[in-house]
Amino acid sequence: MLQTIEQAMMDVFDHLHEHPELSLEEYETTRYLAEKLKKHDISVTTFEDMPGLVAEIGSGKPVIAVRADMDALLQEVNGEIKANHSCGHDAHMTIVVGLLLLLKERQKEWRGTLRCIFQPAEEKGNGSLKMVEKGAVDDAVYLFGVHLRPKEEVKFGFAAPSLQHGAAASMEGMILGEDSHGARPHLGVNAIEVGYSLQQFLRSVHMPPNIPSSIKMTSFHAGTSSYNIIPGKATFSLDLRAQTNQVLADMRQKVEDALKAVSKFHGVDISGNWLDYTPAAEVSSEAETIMKESIISILGEEHCMNPVVTSGSDDFHFYTIERPHLKACMLALGADLTPGLHHPHMTFNKSCLMAGTLILKEAVLRAFSAANKK
Repeated sequence: MLQTIEQAMMDVFDHLHEHPELSLEEYETTRYLAEKLKKHDISVTTFEDMPGLVAEIGSGKPVIAVRADMDALLQEVNGEIKANHSCGHDAHMTIVVGLLLLLKERQKEWRGTLRCIFQPAEEKGNGSLKMVEKGAVDDAVYLFGVHLRPKEEVKFGFAAPSLQHGAAASMEGMILGEDSHGARPHLGVNAIEVGYSLQQFLRSVHMPPNIPSSIKMTSFHAGTSSYNIIPGKATFSLDLRAQTNQVLADMRQKVEDALKAVSKFHGVDISGNWLDYTPAAEVSSEAETIMKESIISILGEEHCMNPVVTSGSDDFHFYTIERPHLKACMLALGADLTPGLHHPHMTFNKSCLMAGTLILKEAVLRAFSAANKK
């Protein structure tokens, strides 16, 4: 049975890898997965107003949920700008399809509902919120995710029971002044100088040193090809990172305070709009213990690593922020992934796919057992 399922998984992966779609454009991916799962008599729910789907086997309570992200990245690959699965979402979907096929054949071993959420738009950081709005996890007890890891972080054949992602936010801002003549700087405010003041102000923001955090100005644009005009307007962007949600919240407040202070000092309007926000991981110790036991069961104790702390972010954690009753964690799966996530030529050892499916299978069965005892 495992050999048949593994071959089916490889077929799924090959199709998904060759047909990447960008965030909120995953309609062909949705159609393909829905048709594939329906052929195995798996219940599928799709949505009229968005891509993505929810697949279920079993019935009744408890509900154990597993999430797979669907979208690809837009990047240059060999001189061509195109959608590209360089973050492993094709692998994540494949692993969860394998989980459904495997547990469909073993339904007598568990009682409840397995709900697999194929979620769009992880890369935009808001796909999980759309699934929350659809009620995808309202009645779920546990939620598990999976993410391939670079080989420098988790070696092939190893796994970790949780990913401790950091929180991230970005801002798009404008300095709104008037241009002035290069010979008369006293008649205006130089937006470049304002931007420099803001950058220096941000460099003086200090957070607790034991919690990793950073604020960076990641773009600044002012002026034209007329070099004798002092630009009064400019646009800029900021990137904020912190390992905890509270530190990120404090940083965001300090940024807002900095905008007001620099605006007042220079006598010029500065606007800032917060764009993407992704929360830090809120990991359930109970879910993490279940995942650890599952890794040991499949790979052996010597191949189970400690939880992985990373400054990267993932919108998986919106599920627990929005629905605090969820007991959640994300499996960190060693995949011999190189040269790195989001690299246009990212590759990994596809042998990890079945390992991921088997670990998640163990986690789901253990979660059913734990939930049914309560």
